[in-house]
Amino acid sequence: MAEILLKNAYVIDPISGINGEVMDIAISGGKIVEEVSSKPEVIDCQGCLTLPGGIDSHTHISGTKVNFGRYMSPEDMRAGRTAKKGPMHITSGYSVPTTYGNSYRYSALGYTTLVEGAVAPLEARHTHEEFKFTPLQDSCANILFDGNWGMLRALEEGDIKRAAAIIAWTLNAVKGFAIKLTNPGGTEAWGFGKNVSCINEKIPTFDLTPAEIIKGAIRANELLHLPHSVHLHCNNLGTPGNFTCTIGTFGHVPDLNDKRQTLYATHVQFHSYGGTGWSDFCSKSEPVANMVNFRPQIVIDMGQVMFGRTTTMTADGPMEFNLYRLHHDKWSNHDVELETGSGIIPVNYRKKNLVNSIMWAIGLELALLVKNPWQCLLTTDNPNGAPFIKYPEIIALLMSKRYRDAEFAMIHQDTEKRVPLPAIDRELDWHDIAVMTRAGQARALGITDLGKGYLMPGAEADIAIYPIKTDEIDPSAEYEKIIQGFARTEYTIKRGRVVSRRGDAIIDGENTTFWVKPKVPAAYDIQHDPTFMELFERNYSVRMSNYPVQEEYLHRNHCIETETDL
Repeated sequence: MAEILLKNAYVIDPISGINGEVMDIAISGGKIVEEVSSKPEVIDCQGCLTLPGGIDSHTHISGTKVNFGRYMSPEDMRAGRTAKKGPMHITSGYSVPTTYGNSYRYSALGYTTLVEGAVAPLEARHTHEEFKFTPLQDSCANILFDGNWGMLRALEEGDIKRAAAIIAWTLNAVKGFAIKLTNPGGTEAWGFGKNVSCINEKIPTFDLTPAEIIKGAIRANELLHLPHSVHLHCNNLGTPGNFTCTIGTFGHVPDLNDKRQTLYATHVQFHSYGGTGWSDFCSKSEPVANMVNFRPQIVIDMGQVMFGRTTTMTADGPMEFNLYRLHHDKWSNHDVELETGSGIIPVNYRKKNLVNSIMWAIGLELALLVKNPWQCLLTTDNPNGAPFIKYPEIIALLMSKRYRDAEFAMIHQDTEKRVPLPAIDRELDWHDIAVMTRAGQARALGITDLGKGYLMPGAEADIAIYPIKTDEIDPSAEYEKIIQGFARTEYTIKRGRVVSRRGDAIIDGENTTFWVKPKVPAAYDIQHDPTFMELFERNYSVRMSNYPVQEEYLHRNHCIETETDL
């Protein structure tokens, strides 16, 4: 790999404690180093804003669910079409682009690492195949365990170590990164046409409550010393009054890890609703944010809604069915054997729709009311709240009250009575945005040891250089320049190579898939356990020997081995 010297970079690197220092950055062998030889390629950053490569800790870009979203909406696939250009492939799609479309557009925004938010283990092979064709970003996959019969049965029996052993085998088998729980207990109940409405309600098929599933998964996660915490989609998503469920869930979370949070709660905008129904629907961002402020063991992401057409997709099957009954649009729902489910439906968030307007306000409120930006990360739950290409607009909304007020004047007139957003004066700064889009996400995912999220020697040379000179822009007043500046990098550098220049990909990428392999003692090697083998052979449609994903499907990969307390 060629050596590069970035000169005159205006660097914000929260992990390294750098906040606006003009400096040079030396790159060699794909890493940031102390110095390079006498003849490197020199890029003069001219004082432009230089950040670690962006990290999206929760997005939906690959796999069977995403593909279903693609082919159920041909009208979406006709949008966003681009022609072949240099090394760039033809792309199409707006809210659910093709794999190359996702990769090029993320790279133009300066993003170099992506986390696929929810993968059914049985369908992981295809997810990894699509990672290969998302070439400009490193990737990893959160694996769904919300309806995993083996884990649920172990938790039902009070055997946390057995549950951890099943999780360890599954993550290793499907080359997954973290534990994902979606509507724990509810998605399993949906396989029998039911749901759960309370975290203390027994689910129909096991003597367990959602609260017990969450607490058991957290304890198992820490026994395995996984890099990331449990990644939770709370119960009752999208339901008026669900904030009480969210706060109750957060109250169960212990503080078990001194390096990162114990729980990552995703798209919390969808879980911060008040009211008894849609007629008195309102924001409850304040009590939810206050709960986060008092519990450093919790990190959330926004799940920001932006106006326009998009596609919702989630393992929360009953929620998607309820959404179908509201919209009466196209709808898909399916069950994944002993593991989880999913639902997909196109939506259009409208400014003059009161409910949509309140949802838009709630995401912004969470980001502004959570005091510590390391605890509230910037996402749209792509594409559920909006396509990720909306990130520059969200950044501008968070940095400019004037912009928020201008947008607020255009939404449903009754929104002001039901949300606190107009009264919030806080404006985030450049450092806050750097935390919420890369440093905080790297720390929450537990990947700083892999060189992610910072720019000091030893780090991966993943760098985004934006055409923004912070001393020449007032973000509060010149929010349009913020949108323009974050919409297209001057340079996106991935592992020491310039991969994107002013929005165009200029080389084929070489991405890496990260996955975990907990090292368990022989007594907890569950693949040889007769009870587990019987459960598998009796109920699955595939043989246990055909279940694992071979490393050949991963292209380039990096295995993270963890010591365990089993």
